[in-house]
Amino acid sequence: MNAITGTATLVRLALRRERVRLPIWVAAPALLVALQAANIASTYPAEEDRIAATRLLAANPGLRLLRGPAANSSLGALTFSDAFWIIAVLAALMSVWVVVRHTRQDEESGRGEMIASAAVGPYASLAAAVGVAVTADLVLAGLTALGLVVSGLPVAGSAATGLAIGASGIAFAGIAAVAVQLASSARTATALSLAALGAAYLLRGIGDALGRVEDDGLTVTSAWPSWLSPLGWAQQVQAFEANKWWLLALPAALATATVAIGVALAGRRDHGLGIFTDPGGPAAAPRSLLSPWGLAWRLQRGVLLGWAVAMVIVGAVVGSLGQQIEDLARNARLVELLTALGGAGVDLSDTFYAALLTLIGAIVAGFPLQAMLRANGEESAGRLEHVLATAVGRTRWIAGHITCAVVGTLVLLLVLGGVAGLGDGLVTGEPAARLITLSAAALVQAPAILVLTGAAVAAIAFLPRSAGAVVWAGLTVAILLGPIGGVVDLPGAVRDLSPFTHVPPAPAADIPAAPLLALLALAALLTTAGLIRFAHRDLALPA
Repeated sequence: MNAITGTATLVRLALRRERVRLPIWVAAPALLVALQAANIASTYPAEEDRIAATRLLAANPGLRLLRGPAANSSLGALTFSDAFWIIAVLAALMSVWVVVRHTRQDEESGRGEMIASAAVGPYASLAAAVGVAVTADLVLAGLTALGLVVSGLPVAGSAATGLAIGASGIAFAGIAAVAVQLASSARTATALSLAALGAAYLLRGIGDALGRVEDDGLTVTSAWPSWLSPLGWAQQVQAFEANKWWLLALPAALATATVAIGVALAGRRDHGLGIFTDPGGPAAAPRSLLSPWGLAWRLQRGVLLGWAVAMVIVGAVVGSLGQQIEDLARNARLVELLTALGGAGVDLSDTFYAALLTLIGAIVAGFPLQAMLRANGEESAGRLEHVLATAVGRTRWIAGHITCAVVGTLVLLLVLGGVAGLGDGLVTGEPAARLITLSAAALVQAPAILVLTGAAVAAIAFLPRSAGAVVWAGLTVAILLGPIGGVVDLPGAVRDLSPFTHVPPAPAADIPAAPLLALLALAALLTTAGLIRFAHRDLALPA
């Protein structure tokens, strides 16, 4: 028996365990890229429209920070710029999820010890996890390239796009392989990997924001920070322009080196422990943890802080675009797109903000859903049973998490709208007025988000073991039928199934109270039903 004996068997086991989730992880991003290619083609049918959009990207440091510049004004280059920044991150998240789940999480659950007792080598689990992640990234790369070719884009640029996305995911499979050796828990390993992803994204963004705009006003030469990031390496491939294939060797080399480091570290730690051991908490807990609300806040505050930082960045970028969007006013298709996304005003700037706030508000719904699923995780891990052994009742316990989810959502929307309003106001000379206007417009999204939060409470109460799948599927459907449904011209009766469809397009239009009150009533009904069921059902204890 050698060090990786049994790897093939563990790969088959992992693929069987992920036979539903992994195909979704792979297929959904590839489909999004293909849809984005079609959307770019319909939004910018004329060369002058594409040149105007490319100039806007090149001229705005905030946009370059968020998504990077376009290599040229072609449909392919605009598609790459529009899709890479989010799809590459999704590929990295997929890799982190696969590696952590099939290594450190297996050790926590006891599954890893059972596997280790069989005829498998000491590094077989790590090799299988990395192998599955790399295979998934390569399949994602192939599907992405195929989708772009089917959309009518050049084969070389399509292949470069797919491989750049796949290479980004492969790099973070290696980073996760190191994180699972350093950390003493799956949660810490995930946090370390995501911190590395955040740093890579920030370095890429800073390098693009500080880049030099060339004399043609269309292209940007990124500054040196981009070259410190695996995401920056992949972006510098410049698909549909230079197609610098050799740059793909950099993330591959990083993955090889980090996997080798992970293997070396794996031989230096005990099963179930990390190189960095958990120091444990203080001997005495603070008084705030004596209440269910304090405990919920302690569990949720890190996630809320991360979301708040993201909203500051997104708000700053959005706020910097309000005046520049007027430069694209002659593009009637763009105005139609903004209206379909949720804008409905005469003023293009307000229409732009209404569309963006609707779309970003739908994304913000991820926080309260994540918060409620954290509560579900406390139950499924068996920790809730210990809490309920004290004087805390079920309703008070879950009410603490609901409160954190609701208050956190309102805070995030205020941060988003406030920063965007301040940025827009500094340009228009009306900072106070725009801050109030866009903060109110952002808060208008809250009732629709609270409907999904109430649905999450009901899912946890009625379907505790499959709540995660139900909750995220619900958010996906709500976004597809709501903001995206307007773009693809879904029937009104179908779009009405999404709570986001009923949100007024503020600040482009007046804010009627009736639809917002109806959404709040539905949210209250779903939450109440969930609370009643949760108070009377058996706990979903670990299997």
